[in-house]
Amino acid sequence: MPPALEEGRRTVRPQAPSPKDALNILLIIVDDLRPSLGCYGDKLVRSPNIDQLASRSLLFQNAFAQQAVCAPSRVSFLTGRRPDTTRLYDFNSYWRVHTGNFSTIPQYFKENGYVTMSVGKVFHPGISSNHSDDSPYSWSFPPYHPSSEKYENTKTCRGPDGELHANLLCPVDVVDVPEGTLPDKQSTEQAIQLLERMKMSSSPFFLAVGYHKPHIPFRYPKEFQKLYPLENITLAADPQVPDGLPPVAYNPWMDIRQREDVQALNISVPYGPIPVDFQRKIRQSYFASVSYLDTQVGHLLSTLDDLQLTNSTIIAFTSDHGWALGEHGEWAKYSNFDVTTRVPLMFYVPGRTTLFPEAGEKLFPYLDPFDSVSELMEPGRQSMHLVELVSLFPTLAGLAGLQVPPRCPIPSFQVMLCREGRSLLKHFLFHDLEEDPYLHSNPRELIAYSQYPRPADSPQWNSDKPTLKDIKIMGYSIRTIDYRYTVWVGFNPNEFLANFSDIHAGELYFVDSDPLQDHNVYNDSRGRELSPSLMP
Repeated sequence: MPPALEEGRRTVRPQAPSPKDALNILLIIVDDLRPSLGCYGDKLVRSPNIDQLASRSLLFQNAFAQQAVCAPSRVSFLTGRRPDTTRLYDFNSYWRVHTGNFSTIPQYFKENGYVTMSVGKVFHPGISSNHSDDSPYSWSFPPYHPSSEKYENTKTCRGPDGELHANLLCPVDVVDVPEGTLPDKQSTEQAIQLLERMKMSSSPFFLAVGYHKPHIPFRYPKEFQKLYPLENITLAADPQVPDGLPPVAYNPWMDIRQREDVQALNISVPYGPIPVDFQRKIRQSYFASVSYLDTQVGHLLSTLDDLQLTNSTIIAFTSDHGWALGEHGEWAKYSNFDVTTRVPLMFYVPGRTTLFPEAGEKLFPYLDPFDSVSELMEPGRQSMHLVELVSLFPTLAGLAGLQVPPRCPIPSFQVMLCREGRSLLKHFLFHDLEEDPYLHSNPRELIAYSQYPRPADSPQWNSDKPTLKDIKIMGYSIRTIDYRYTVWVGFNPNEFLANFSDIHAGELYFVDSDPLQDHNVYNDSRGRELSPSLMP
Protein backbone atom coordinates (compact mmCIF):
# COMPACT_ATOMS: atom_id res chain seq x y z
CA MET A 1 0.00 0.00 0.00
CA PRO A 2 1.45 3.42 -0.94
CA PRO A 3 2.29 5.75 1.93
CA ALA A 4 -0.40 8.02 3.25
CA LEU A 5 -0.83 11.31 1.42
CA GLU A 6 -1.00 14.30 3.70
CA GLU A 7 -3.91 16.57 2.87
CA GLY A 8 -3.93 19.45 5.30
CA ARG A 9 -5.03 17.94 8.63
CA ARG A 10 -6.62 14.93 7.00
CA THR A 11 -4.91 11.79 5.76
CA VAL A 12 -6.16 10.10 2.61
CA ARG A 13 -4.83 6.61 1.96
CA PRO A 14 -5.24 5.50 -1.64
CA GLN A 15 -7.03 2.19 -1.84
CA ALA A 16 -5.91 0.06 -4.77
CA PRO A 17 -8.58 -2.18 -6.27
CA SER A 18 -7.67 -5.83 -6.65
CA PRO A 19 -5.99 -6.44 -10.02
CA LYS A 20 -8.71 -8.81 -11.24
CA ASP A 21 -11.46 -6.23 -10.59
CA ALA A 22 -9.65 -3.03 -11.58
CA LEU A 23 -10.73 -1.27 -14.75
CA ASN A 24 -8.01 0.01 -17.05
CA ILE A 25 -7.98 3.62 -18.24
CA LEU A 26 -7.33 4.84 -21.79
CA LEU A 27 -7.21 8.65 -21.80
CA ILE A 28 -7.10 10.23 -25.27
CA ILE A 29 -6.12 13.91 -25.31
CA VAL A 30 -6.29 15.85 -28.58
CA ASP A 31 -4.58 19.18 -29.28
CA ASP A 32 -6.73 22.15 -30.41
CA LEU A 33 -9.81 20.05 -31.23
CA ARG A 34 -13.07 21.98 -31.07
CA PRO A 35 -16.30 19.95 -31.23
CA SER A 36 -16.17 19.80 -35.04
CA LEU A 37 -17.21 16.17 -35.08
CA GLY A 38 -20.17 14.27 -36.44
CA CYS A 39 -21.24 13.26 -32.94
CA TYR A 40 -21.51 16.97 -32.04
CA GLY A 41 -23.76 17.67 -35.00
CA ASP A 42 -21.19 18.76 -37.59
CA LYS A 43 -22.62 17.64 -40.96
CA LEU A 44 -19.41 18.22 -42.92
CA VAL A 45 -16.65 16.65 -40.84
CA ARG A 46 -16.03 12.94 -41.30
CA SER A 47 -15.11 11.43 -37.94
CA PRO A 48 -16.64 7.94 -37.99
CA ASN A 49 -14.35 6.36 -35.41
CA ILE A 50 -14.78 9.09 -32.82
CA ASP A 51 -18.51 9.08 -33.57
CA GLN A 52 -18.55 5.32 -32.97
CA LEU A 53 -16.88 5.89 -29.60
CA ALA A 54 -19.52 8.52 -28.82
CA SER A 55 -22.29 6.04 -29.68
CA ARG A 56 -21.02 3.83 -26.83
CA SER A 57 -20.29 6.68 -24.43
CA LEU A 58 -21.76 9.38 -22.25
CA LEU A 59 -21.10 12.56 -24.22
CA PHE A 60 -21.07 16.01 -22.64
CA GLN A 61 -22.36 18.67 -25.00
CA ASN A 62 -21.20 21.61 -22.88
CA ALA A 63 -17.71 20.86 -21.57
CA PHE A 64 -15.27 23.75 -21.10
CA ALA A 65 -11.52 24.15 -20.63
CA GLN A 66 -10.22 26.50 -17.95
CA GLN A 67 -7.73 28.35 -20.16
CA ALA A 68 -7.53 28.19 -23.94
CA VAL A 69 -3.83 27.50 -24.36
CA CYS A 70 -1.97 24.19 -24.19
CA ALA A 71 0.31 24.12 -21.13
CA PRO A 72 -2.00 25.90 -18.63
CA SER A 73 -5.01 23.84 -19.70
CA ARG A 74 -3.20 20.50 -19.48
CA VAL A 75 -1.63 21.24 -16.11
CA SER A 76 -5.05 22.38 -14.90
CA PHE A 77 -7.05 19.29 -15.80
CA LEU A 78 -4.25 16.80 -15.09
CA THR A 79 -3.91 18.18 -11.54
CA GLY A 80 -7.61 19.02 -11.07
CA ARG A 81 -6.68 22.61 -10.16
CA ARG A 82 -7.58 25.90 -11.80
CA PRO A 83 -4.96 28.19 -13.38
CA ASP A 84 -5.13 30.58 -10.43
CA THR A 85 -4.01 27.66 -8.23
CA THR A 86 -1.34 26.22 -10.53
CA ARG A 87 -0.33 29.83 -11.28
CA LEU A 88 0.60 28.74 -14.76
CA TYR A 89 -0.74 31.13 -17.39
CA ASP A 90 2.10 30.69 -19.86
CA PHE A 91 4.64 27.93 -20.59
CA ASN A 92 7.41 28.90 -18.21
CA SER A 93 7.00 27.36 -14.75
CA TYR A 94 6.63 23.95 -13.11
CA TRP A 95 3.81 23.79 -10.60
CA ARG A 96 5.60 21.46 -8.17
CA VAL A 97 8.32 24.09 -7.69
CA HIS A 98 6.37 27.32 -7.88
CA THR A 99 2.97 26.62 -6.33
CA GLY A 100 2.54 23.24 -4.68
CA ASN A 101 3.49 19.58 -5.00
CA PHE A 102 0.06 18.73 -6.37
CA SER A 103 -0.81 15.16 -7.37
CA THR A 104 -1.74 14.42 -10.97
CA ILE A 105 -4.30 12.00 -12.37
CA PRO A 106 -1.71 9.45 -13.53
CA GLN A 107 0.26 9.86 -10.30
CA TYR A 108 -2.84 8.97 -8.27
CA PHE A 109 -3.44 5.87 -10.37
CA LYS A 110 0.22 4.91 -10.13
CA GLU A 111 0.03 5.14 -6.34
CA ASN A 112 -2.99 2.85 -6.52
CA GLY A 113 -1.20 0.02 -8.27
CA TYR A 114 -1.64 0.99 -11.91
CA VAL A 115 1.07 0.89 -14.58
CA THR A 116 0.94 4.44 -15.96
CA MET A 117 2.16 5.24 -19.47
CA SER A 118 2.34 8.41 -21.57
CA VAL A 119 2.49 8.49 -25.37
CA GLY A 120 2.73 11.68 -27.42
CA LYS A 121 1.66 15.09 -26.15
CA VAL A 122 -0.02 14.55 -22.78
CA PHE A 123 1.66 17.12 -20.57
CA HIS A 124 2.99 20.04 -22.58
CA PRO A 125 6.72 19.40 -23.08
CA GLY A 126 9.23 21.86 -21.64
CA ILE A 127 9.51 23.77 -18.38
CA SER A 128 5.81 23.42 -17.54
CA SER A 129 6.33 19.66 -17.01
CA ASN A 130 9.95 19.93 -15.78
CA HIS A 131 11.34 18.84 -19.18
CA SER A 132 10.31 15.31 -18.21
CA ASP A 133 6.53 15.15 -18.70
CA ASP A 134 6.38 15.13 -14.89
CA SER A 135 8.46 11.99 -14.56
CA PRO A 136 8.96 10.06 -12.41
CA TYR A 137 5.97 11.29 -10.36
CA SER A 138 3.27 10.55 -12.94
CA TRP A 139 4.62 7.67 -15.00
CA SER A 140 5.85 4.15 -14.39
CA PHE A 141 8.54 4.57 -17.04
CA PRO A 142 9.74 7.44 -19.25
CA PRO A 143 7.08 8.90 -21.57
CA TYR A 144 7.27 8.28 -25.30
CA HIS A 145 7.58 11.12 -27.81
CA PRO A 146 7.55 10.47 -31.55
CA SER A 147 10.94 10.97 -33.17
CA SER A 148 9.33 12.88 -36.04
CA GLU A 149 7.98 15.61 -33.72
CA LYS A 150 11.08 17.69 -34.41
CA TYR A 151 10.05 18.21 -38.04
CA GLU A 152 6.60 19.67 -37.31
CA ASN A 153 7.65 23.30 -37.76
CA THR A 154 10.45 22.84 -40.28
CA LYS A 155 10.47 23.26 -44.05
CA THR A 156 8.62 20.08 -44.98
CA CYS A 157 5.69 21.60 -46.91
CA ARG A 158 6.06 21.63 -50.69
CA GLY A 159 4.68 24.83 -52.13
CA PRO A 160 3.41 25.69 -55.61
CA ASP A 161 6.98 26.72 -56.48
CA GLY A 162 8.18 23.18 -55.84
CA GLU A 163 10.32 24.27 -52.90
CA LEU A 164 9.95 23.23 -49.25
CA HIS A 165 8.47 25.77 -46.84
CA ALA A 166 7.41 26.11 -43.19
CA ASN A 167 3.76 26.71 -44.04
CA LEU A 168 0.50 26.74 -42.14
CA LEU A 169 -1.17 24.56 -44.79
CA CYS A 170 0.90 21.43 -45.18
CA PRO A 171 -0.73 18.41 -46.85
CA VAL A 172 2.12 15.97 -47.46
CA ASP A 173 2.99 12.73 -49.15
CA VAL A 174 3.99 10.75 -46.07
CA VAL A 175 6.68 8.73 -47.83
CA ASP A 176 8.46 11.97 -48.77
CA VAL A 177 8.65 13.55 -45.30
CA PRO A 178 11.61 12.99 -42.93
CA GLU A 179 11.55 9.44 -41.53
CA GLY A 180 8.62 8.64 -43.83
CA THR A 181 6.07 9.03 -41.06
CA LEU A 182 4.18 11.57 -38.95
CA PRO A 183 4.07 12.01 -35.15
CA ASP A 184 0.49 10.85 -34.62
CA LYS A 185 1.08 7.70 -36.68
CA GLN A 186 4.11 6.92 -34.51
CA SER A 187 2.13 7.58 -31.32
CA THR A 188 -0.62 5.19 -32.42
CA GLU A 189 1.93 2.48 -33.21
CA GLN A 190 3.60 2.91 -29.83
CA ALA A 191 0.28 2.91 -27.95
CA ILE A 192 -0.74 -0.30 -29.73
CA GLN A 193 2.53 -1.95 -28.70
CA LEU A 194 1.93 -0.95 -25.09
CA LEU A 195 -1.61 -2.32 -25.17
CA GLU A 196 -0.30 -5.61 -26.51
CA ARG A 197 2.26 -5.73 -23.72
CA MET A 198 -0.29 -4.87 -21.03
CA LYS A 199 -2.63 -7.60 -22.29
CA MET A 200 -0.17 -10.06 -20.78
CA SER A 201 0.21 -8.12 -17.50
CA SER A 202 -1.58 -8.82 -14.24
CA SER A 203 -1.56 -5.11 -13.33
CA PRO A 204 -4.21 -2.62 -14.45
CA PHE A 205 -2.97 0.13 -16.75
CA PHE A 206 -3.48 3.86 -17.21
CA LEU A 207 -2.49 4.78 -20.76
CA ALA A 208 -2.62 8.43 -21.86
CA VAL A 209 -2.28 9.06 -25.59
CA GLY A 210 -1.84 12.64 -26.77
CA TYR A 211 -2.41 13.46 -30.45
CA HIS A 212 -0.94 16.55 -32.13
CA LYS A 213 -3.43 17.20 -34.90
CA PRO A 214 -5.35 19.36 -35.59
CA HIS A 215 -2.78 21.69 -33.96
CA ILE A 216 -0.98 23.94 -36.44
CA PRO A 217 0.76 23.52 -38.77
CA PHE A 218 -1.86 21.52 -40.62
CA ARG A 219 0.60 18.80 -41.62
CA TYR A 220 -1.35 15.71 -42.60
CA PRO A 221 -1.46 13.05 -45.35
CA LYS A 222 -2.57 14.86 -48.49
CA GLU A 223 -5.22 12.29 -49.42
CA PHE A 224 -7.43 13.61 -46.57
CA GLN A 225 -7.78 16.88 -48.46
CA LYS A 226 -9.97 15.01 -50.98
CA LEU A 227 -12.64 14.57 -48.30
CA TYR A 228 -13.25 18.32 -48.31
CA PRO A 229 -13.47 19.91 -51.78
CA LEU A 230 -13.02 23.65 -51.49
CA GLU A 231 -16.39 24.28 -53.12
CA ASN A 232 -17.99 22.54 -50.12
CA ILE A 233 -16.16 24.65 -47.52
CA THR A 234 -18.20 27.49 -46.07
CA LEU A 235 -16.81 30.44 -44.13
CA ALA A 236 -17.40 31.05 -40.45
CA ALA A 237 -20.93 32.28 -39.80
CA ASP A 238 -19.51 35.42 -38.15
CA PRO A 239 -16.16 36.22 -39.84
CA GLN A 240 -16.07 39.86 -38.77
CA VAL A 241 -14.68 41.33 -35.56
CA PRO A 242 -17.83 42.22 -33.57
CA ASP A 243 -18.46 45.95 -33.23
CA GLY A 244 -18.97 45.67 -29.48
CA LEU A 245 -15.89 43.57 -28.79
CA PRO A 246 -13.53 45.37 -26.38
CA PRO A 247 -10.00 45.47 -27.86
CA VAL A 248 -8.57 43.59 -24.86
CA ALA A 249 -10.71 40.57 -25.75
CA TYR A 250 -9.31 40.21 -29.27
CA ASN A 251 -6.29 38.07 -30.06
CA PRO A 252 -4.27 38.89 -33.22
CA TRP A 253 -3.30 35.22 -33.97
CA MET A 254 0.38 36.03 -34.25
CA ASP A 255 1.52 32.41 -34.42
CA ILE A 256 -0.11 31.67 -37.78
CA ARG A 257 1.18 34.99 -39.14
CA GLN A 258 4.71 33.57 -38.72
CA ARG A 259 4.06 30.78 -41.27
CA GLU A 260 5.55 31.41 -44.69
CA ASP A 261 2.32 31.01 -46.65
CA VAL A 262 0.49 33.43 -44.34
CA GLN A 263 3.36 35.93 -44.40
CA ALA A 264 3.08 36.02 -48.18
CA LEU A 265 -0.46 37.38 -47.84
CA ASN A 266 0.80 40.63 -46.24
CA ILE A 267 -2.13 40.85 -43.82
CA SER A 268 -2.31 43.98 -41.69
CA VAL A 269 -1.91 43.61 -37.92
CA PRO A 270 -3.97 43.16 -35.79
CA TYR A 271 -7.39 43.14 -37.50
CA GLY A 272 -6.59 42.63 -41.16
CA PRO A 273 -8.84 39.92 -42.56
CA ILE A 274 -7.45 36.87 -44.33
CA PRO A 275 -8.51 36.66 -48.01
CA VAL A 276 -11.65 34.58 -48.43
CA ASP A 277 -10.04 31.92 -50.62
CA PHE A 278 -7.32 31.35 -48.03
CA GLN A 279 -9.92 31.20 -45.24
CA ARG A 280 -11.52 28.28 -47.06
CA LYS A 281 -8.17 26.55 -47.37
CA ILE A 282 -7.49 26.93 -43.63
CA ARG A 283 -10.86 25.43 -42.76
CA GLN A 284 -10.34 22.67 -45.32
CA SER A 285 -7.00 21.73 -43.77
CA TYR A 286 -8.36 21.83 -40.23
CA PHE A 287 -11.18 19.45 -41.14
CA ALA A 288 -8.78 17.20 -43.08
CA SER A 289 -6.53 17.09 -40.00
CA VAL A 290 -9.52 16.05 -37.88
CA SER A 291 -10.31 13.16 -40.24
CA TYR A 292 -6.66 12.09 -40.18
CA LEU A 293 -6.79 12.18 -36.37
CA ASP A 294 -9.97 10.12 -36.51
CA THR A 295 -8.20 7.31 -38.35
CA GLN A 296 -5.53 7.17 -35.66
CA VAL A 297 -8.16 6.98 -32.93
CA GLY A 298 -9.89 4.27 -34.95
CA HIS A 299 -6.75 2.12 -35.20
CA LEU A 300 -6.15 2.52 -31.47
CA LEU A 301 -9.69 1.57 -30.45
CA SER A 302 -9.91 -1.35 -32.85
CA THR A 303 -6.75 -2.75 -31.24
CA LEU A 304 -8.46 -2.49 -27.86
CA ASP A 305 -11.22 -4.62 -29.40
CA ASP A 306 -8.81 -7.13 -30.93
CA LEU A 307 -7.09 -7.61 -27.58
CA GLN A 308 -10.46 -8.13 -25.87
CA LEU A 309 -9.83 -5.22 -23.53
CA THR A 310 -13.01 -3.25 -24.24
CA ASN A 311 -14.93 -4.90 -21.40
CA SER A 312 -12.26 -3.94 -18.86
CA THR A 313 -11.17 -0.46 -20.03
CA ILE A 314 -12.67 2.98 -19.43
CA ILE A 315 -12.05 5.32 -22.37
CA ALA A 316 -12.05 9.08 -21.86
CA PHE A 317 -11.73 11.37 -24.89
CA THR A 318 -11.21 15.13 -24.75
CA SER A 319 -9.21 18.11 -26.04
CA ASP A 320 -7.16 20.73 -24.21
CA HIS A 321 -9.23 23.55 -25.80
CA GLY A 322 -10.87 24.59 -29.06
CA TRP A 323 -9.72 26.75 -31.97
CA ALA A 324 -11.33 29.62 -33.88
CA LEU A 325 -11.72 29.08 -37.62
CA GLY A 326 -12.51 32.67 -38.52
CA GLU A 327 -15.20 33.27 -35.91
CA HIS A 328 -14.96 36.89 -34.66
CA GLY A 329 -12.17 37.40 -37.22
CA GLU A 330 -9.82 35.15 -35.20
CA TRP A 331 -7.68 32.14 -36.21
CA ALA A 332 -6.37 30.71 -32.95
CA LYS A 333 -7.32 29.81 -29.40
CA TYR A 334 -6.26 32.47 -26.81
CA SER A 335 -9.70 33.78 -25.81
CA ASN A 336 -12.67 33.15 -23.52
CA PHE A 337 -15.23 32.60 -26.27
CA ASP A 338 -17.06 29.27 -26.51
CA VAL A 339 -15.34 28.50 -29.80
CA THR A 340 -12.00 28.27 -27.98
CA THR A 341 -13.02 27.02 -24.53
CA ARG A 342 -15.68 24.45 -25.47
CA VAL A 343 -14.25 20.98 -25.99
CA PRO A 344 -15.44 17.45 -26.81
CA LEU A 345 -15.70 15.24 -23.73
CA MET A 346 -16.97 11.67 -23.63
CA PHE A 347 -16.55 8.61 -21.43
CA TYR A 348 -16.99 4.98 -22.43
CA VAL A 349 -17.56 2.86 -19.32
CA PRO A 350 -18.13 -0.85 -19.95
CA GLY A 351 -21.41 -2.01 -18.49
CA ARG A 352 -22.55 1.54 -17.74
CA THR A 353 -22.62 3.57 -20.94
CA THR A 354 -23.20 0.45 -23.00
CA LEU A 355 -23.75 -3.25 -22.42
CA PHE A 356 -20.75 -5.50 -22.02
CA PRO A 357 -19.71 -6.87 -25.41
CA GLU A 358 -20.63 -10.46 -26.06
CA ALA A 359 -17.98 -13.01 -26.92
CA GLY A 360 -16.48 -12.12 -30.29
CA GLU A 361 -18.44 -8.87 -30.55
CA LYS A 362 -16.48 -5.79 -31.63
CA LEU A 363 -17.57 -2.46 -30.25
CA PHE A 364 -14.99 -0.41 -32.14
CA PRO A 365 -14.24 -1.93 -35.55
CA TYR A 366 -12.12 0.43 -37.65
CA LEU A 367 -14.19 2.70 -39.90
CA ASP A 368 -12.73 4.29 -43.02
CA PRO A 369 -13.65 7.99 -43.36
CA PHE A 370 -13.30 7.58 -47.14
CA ASP A 371 -16.17 5.11 -47.15
CA SER A 372 -19.06 7.09 -48.60
CA VAL A 373 -21.66 4.61 -47.37
CA SER A 374 -20.74 4.91 -43.69
CA GLU A 375 -23.71 6.12 -41.69
CA LEU A 376 -23.62 8.96 -39.20
CA MET A 377 -23.95 7.50 -35.72
CA GLU A 378 -25.81 9.27 -33.00
CA PRO A 379 -24.18 9.66 -29.58
CA GLY A 380 -25.21 7.08 -27.02
CA ARG A 381 -26.15 9.09 -23.95
CA GLN A 382 -25.78 12.85 -23.82
CA SER A 383 -25.74 15.45 -21.08
CA MET A 384 -26.46 19.11 -21.75
CA HIS A 385 -25.19 20.18 -18.33
CA LEU A 386 -22.22 22.53 -18.15
CA VAL A 387 -19.07 20.73 -17.01
CA GLU A 388 -15.40 21.63 -16.72
CA LEU A 389 -12.18 19.79 -17.56
CA VAL A 390 -11.08 20.08 -13.91
CA SER A 391 -13.76 17.44 -13.31
CA LEU A 392 -11.68 14.85 -15.16
CA PHE A 393 -9.59 13.89 -12.10
CA PRO A 394 -12.41 13.03 -9.65
CA THR A 395 -14.51 11.46 -12.38
CA LEU A 396 -11.85 9.03 -13.63
CA ALA A 397 -10.89 8.12 -10.07
CA GLY A 398 -14.48 7.38 -9.14
CA LEU A 399 -15.27 5.44 -12.31
CA ALA A 400 -12.23 3.22 -11.63
CA GLY A 401 -13.43 2.51 -8.09
CA LEU A 402 -10.75 4.58 -6.37
CA GLN A 403 -11.45 6.99 -3.54
CA VAL A 404 -12.46 10.33 -5.04
CA PRO A 405 -10.09 13.06 -3.82
CA PRO A 406 -11.88 15.52 -1.54
CA ARG A 407 -12.76 19.07 -2.53
CA CYS A 408 -9.93 21.51 -1.97
CA PRO A 409 -9.99 24.03 0.83
CA ILE A 410 -9.35 27.69 -0.04
CA PRO A 411 -6.48 28.27 -0.44
CA SER A 412 -5.03 24.82 -1.20
CA PHE A 413 -1.39 25.52 -2.10
CA GLN A 414 -0.08 23.25 0.69
CA VAL A 415 -2.53 20.44 -0.08
CA MET A 416 -1.09 17.70 -2.23
CA LEU A 417 -4.22 15.70 -3.01
CA CYS A 418 -7.54 17.43 -3.57
CA ARG A 419 -9.61 18.61 -6.51
CA GLU A 420 -11.29 21.85 -7.47
CA GLY A 421 -13.65 20.30 -10.02
CA ARG A 422 -17.06 18.75 -9.49
CA SER A 423 -17.22 14.96 -9.78
CA LEU A 424 -19.40 13.82 -12.67
CA LEU A 425 -20.03 10.36 -11.23
CA LYS A 426 -23.75 10.95 -10.68
CA HIS A 427 -24.20 11.18 -14.44
CA PHE A 428 -23.24 7.51 -14.72
CA LEU A 429 -25.50 6.08 -12.03
CA PHE A 430 -28.56 5.61 -14.20
CA HIS A 431 -28.91 3.82 -17.51
CA ASP A 432 -32.13 5.65 -18.25
CA LEU A 433 -31.84 9.44 -18.39
CA GLU A 434 -35.44 9.79 -17.31
CA GLU A 435 -34.60 8.09 -14.01
CA ASP A 436 -31.69 10.37 -13.17
CA PRO A 437 -32.75 13.21 -10.85
CA TYR A 438 -29.28 14.79 -11.06
CA LEU A 439 -29.60 15.34 -14.79
CA HIS A 440 -32.96 17.02 -14.31
CA SER A 441 -31.87 19.34 -11.51
CA ASN A 442 -31.74 23.08 -12.08
CA PRO A 443 -29.12 23.62 -14.83
CA ARG A 444 -28.81 27.27 -13.83
CA GLU A 445 -26.90 26.16 -10.74
CA LEU A 446 -23.99 25.01 -12.91
CA ILE A 447 -21.18 27.34 -14.00
CA ALA A 448 -18.06 26.77 -16.10
CA TYR A 449 -15.13 29.09 -15.42
CA SER A 450 -12.36 30.12 -17.78
CA GLN A 451 -9.76 32.86 -17.87
CA TYR A 452 -7.20 34.41 -20.18
CA PRO A 453 -4.33 36.88 -19.58
CA ARG A 454 -3.42 39.94 -21.61
CA PRO A 455 -0.44 42.30 -21.56
CA ALA A 456 -2.36 45.42 -22.56
CA ASP A 457 -5.79 46.88 -23.27
CA SER A 458 -5.25 46.70 -27.03
CA PRO A 459 -3.95 43.86 -29.21
CA GLN A 460 -0.17 43.77 -29.57
CA TRP A 461 2.55 41.31 -30.58
CA ASN A 462 2.37 39.28 -27.34
CA SER A 463 -1.37 39.46 -26.66
CA ASP A 464 -1.83 35.80 -27.54
CA LYS A 465 0.80 34.33 -25.26
CA PRO A 466 2.10 36.87 -22.73
CA THR A 467 4.75 35.64 -20.32
CA LEU A 468 3.91 35.95 -16.63
CA LYS A 469 5.90 39.15 -16.07
CA ASP A 470 4.01 40.87 -18.91
CA ILE A 471 0.49 40.02 -17.72
CA LYS A 472 -1.28 43.23 -16.71
CA ILE A 473 -4.92 42.20 -17.23
CA MET A 474 -6.82 38.96 -16.59
CA GLY A 475 -10.11 38.15 -18.26
CA TYR A 476 -12.29 36.06 -15.92
CA SER A 477 -15.27 34.45 -17.59
CA ILE A 478 -18.27 32.46 -16.44
CA ARG A 479 -20.46 30.42 -18.73
CA THR A 480 -23.94 29.49 -17.59
CA ILE A 481 -26.71 27.87 -19.59
CA ASP A 482 -28.03 31.37 -20.29
CA TYR A 483 -25.02 33.59 -20.85
CA ARG A 484 -21.26 34.11 -21.00
CA TYR A 485 -20.06 36.96 -18.81
CA THR A 486 -16.45 38.20 -18.75
CA VAL A 487 -14.68 40.99 -16.94
CA TRP A 488 -11.16 42.10 -17.76
CA VAL A 489 -9.50 43.31 -14.56
CA GLY A 490 -6.11 44.52 -13.45
CA PHE A 491 -3.65 41.77 -12.51
CA ASN A 492 -0.42 41.85 -10.51
CA PRO A 493 1.90 39.10 -11.85
CA ASN A 494 4.28 39.39 -8.91
CA GLU A 495 1.59 38.60 -6.35
CA PHE A 496 -0.75 36.61 -8.63
CA LEU A 497 -3.59 38.90 -7.59
CA ALA A 498 -6.54 40.16 -9.61
CA ASN A 499 -8.05 43.51 -8.68
CA PHE A 500 -11.79 43.30 -9.33
CA SER A 501 -12.23 46.96 -8.51
CA ASP A 502 -10.01 47.77 -11.51
CA ILE A 503 -12.30 46.80 -14.38
CA HIS A 504 -10.84 47.49 -17.83
CA ALA A 505 -13.69 46.07 -19.94
CA GLY A 506 -16.59 43.67 -19.85
CA GLU A 507 -18.52 41.30 -22.09
CA LEU A 508 -21.99 39.81 -21.79
CA TYR A 509 -23.58 37.52 -24.36
CA PHE A 510 -26.98 35.85 -23.99
CA VAL A 511 -26.54 32.52 -25.72
CA ASP A 512 -30.18 31.82 -26.57
CA SER A 513 -30.51 34.94 -28.70
CA ASP A 514 -26.80 35.24 -29.57
CA PRO A 515 -25.32 31.72 -29.72
CA LEU A 516 -22.21 32.87 -31.62
CA GLN A 517 -21.51 35.55 -29.00
CA ASP A 518 -21.33 38.47 -31.42
CA HIS A 519 -23.41 41.08 -29.59
CA ASN A 520 -21.84 42.37 -26.40
CA VAL A 521 -24.51 43.88 -24.16
CA TYR A 522 -22.26 44.45 -21.14
CA ASN A 523 -22.97 48.18 -21.14
CA ASP A 524 -26.73 47.61 -21.21
CA SER A 525 -28.73 47.49 -18.01
CA ARG A 526 -28.60 43.67 -17.97
CA GLY A 527 -24.82 43.74 -17.88
CA ARG A 528 -24.62 46.17 -15.01
CA GLU A 529 -26.86 43.96 -12.88
CA LEU A 530 -24.30 41.13 -12.74
CA SER A 531 -21.64 41.03 -10.05
CA PRO A 532 -18.08 41.60 -11.26
CA SER A 533 -16.72 38.95 -8.88
CA LEU A 534 -16.21 35.81 -10.97
CA MET A 535 -13.85 33.78 -8.81
CA PRO A 536 -14.98 30.15 -8.38
